Amino acid sequence: MNAYGIVVAGGTGRRMGTTIPKQLLKLGEFTILERSLIPFVRSPEIKGIIVVAAETIIEHIMAVISGMESRECDISVVPGGDERQHSVWNGLEALPVNAEIAVIHDAVRPFITAELVGKCVDAARTYGAVTVMKPVSETVKEVSECRVIRTLDRSKLWITQTPQAFTIPLILEAHNRARQEQYYGTDDCVLVERLGHTVHVIEGDEFNIKITTPEDLEIARVLLKIFEHREDE
Repeated sequence: MNAYGIVVAGGTGRRMGTTIPKQLLKLGEFTILERSLIPFVRSPEIKGIIVVAAETIIEHIMAVISGMESRECDISVVPGGDERQHSVWNGLEALPVNAEIAVIHDAVRPFITAELVGKCVDAARTYGAVTVMKPVSETVKEVSECRVIRTLDRSKLWITQTPQAFTIPLILEAHNRARQEQYYGTDDCVLVERLGHTVHVIEGDEFNIKITTPEDLEIARVLLKIFEHREDE
């Protein structure tokens, strides 16, 4: 089945406090965006990649990715929307007609691997919908107005990450219904869940952080050395 990546790179860097969008900041030798794209480029499962970005930074995105094309994995850039959900929809609409699986990823999660991308594609073939997640390791409490309401059973709680992968008919149906009902979800899985479809889980890890603040970037710089050492083993 033909699998394509959709990498959402629409952030402006407001919380990062920089004039440069966070996905274009350097993390070691490469930008954060490049590090998020490289596993897709290296994965033999991925036929092409759609990067979705704000129109104001498309030229900068094109400059970053201009030298990344390899084998038969083409990278193209399309304008994003006002919300992440709109951006993903724009990415879905830009897929070729022969696309059968979409692997959707946040551009500011640079610590994924080609192996993980491949696992997502395989799971989407089998289950239709899959997300990378990690179990909660700390005690979690429900709070209202600075008062604890109850302690949740952490054995049933997982934190959602990306990539998330779906068969094309399923994710299009999920987005179409959300658009019709003007529903906005925090990720693509919740749109599929609203159809009553089960989402399969692949366990992620602590490295797969989302870089949104200066503190996140500092943590990422520390993790980078460990991550690269692990990749070299």
